[in-house]
Amino acid sequence: MSNLPGPYQPQVPASSGPRDYHYLEEVVRVSFPVREALTFLKRHLGNPLSYRLVETQRGERPGFVRAIEILPAAGGEPTYVRAARVLPDGSPASYFTPDDLVTTVTEVVTPDGRPPGALSPRDQVVLHVPVRGYLRYLPGIYQGAVPAQRRDIVRADEVSQRRWGGGQQTVHSTEVAGINAEALRRFLFIFQHVMTTVTDRIDALPSLIDPSTTDPRFLPWIASWVGFELDTSLPIHQQRELVRRAIRLYRTRGTVPGIQEMIQVLTAAPVRVLELKKPRPFVLGKGTLAGGPAVEDRYLRREPGAAFLVEPERAATSFFAVELESMPAFHKSFGERAPQVLRRIAQIVTNEKPAHVTFTILFKSE
Repeated sequence: MSNLPGPYQPQVPASSGPRDYHYLEEVVRVSFPVREALTFLKRHLGNPLSYRLVETQRGERPGFVRAIEILPAAGGEPTYVRAARVLPDGSPASYFTPDDLVTTVTEVVTPDGRPPGALSPRDQVVLHVPVRGYLRYLPGIYQGAVPAQRRDIVRADEVSQRRWGGGQQTVHSTEVAGINAEALRRFLFIFQHVMTTVTDRIDALPSLIDPSTTDPRFLPWIASWVGFELDTSLPIHQQRELVRRAIRLYRTRGTVPGIQEMIQVLTAAPVRVLELKKPRPFVLGKGTLAGGPAVEDRYLRREPGAAFLVEPERAATSFFAVELESMPAFHKSFGERAPQVLRRIAQIVTNEKPAHVTFTILFKSE
């Protein structure tokens, strides 16, 4: 069990540490459940996280974070983040006070009393999680409620010592020894912590097949269940979204909804696929040839939409257009990344469309 330093002083600001400490204070103030707290902190901090089981106190809910201990990577005394329930006048509130009359305030307690410095990425963050210890399962003699050991001691009295050779008259006395319940509780916490870690892993098994929470190394394995080939060079958040939508994307591949959804997932660009949309035909004196070797080059040169020689006998079903927002809006949305996004859109459509179909990319102003 951990002992937090000193009594709580309620005269503290709502946030008493640097920005990194705000996330820790929020976890303590709201009293997050331990799993949600770990998920929340992993999302916002890069520090190594762990938790420590402590004995519940009166009015506490088991499994909810009581305090946070920060162990400096450089060594030294830890820093604590803790919370307290106070009344409107600043005095401590008892556990019997209604919640609508209580305010929870937090405090960052440093060893030297100075304001805390920035949180180092290598500092270890330990959550203090109250639990009901295994000691409650043992008989009362092990919980320190009653004497745990009785021993009768026989001592020779003064007369017997003088008359050592004769009959011994003795005095019987009794010593009662109690078990150190605190030491036993600490010892049992070792086994409880190990068992809690094991049960947490068992309870987390369903998250292994959830694309939004699983380890990134499992994403290609999950995608293979539905025959979806995942591009592992993509950012992790895009991989997760693709795997989450894998079944629907697989069913709609090559269709208008499938192409639109794939572009939106991989580029976040607003797009509309126009079916049966032929490219602008080339007319002598009114046509414009595409001058750049690639779509991003033509975009950088701000060339107008090109005109193409279209075979009259080709059916309208073999053409479609991908319409994007206007060129100024597109540039405003993506900035310097706009050429790369445009090239990515062309690659996506090329991979997803039927082989016999031709497409053009248009901006709304064209």
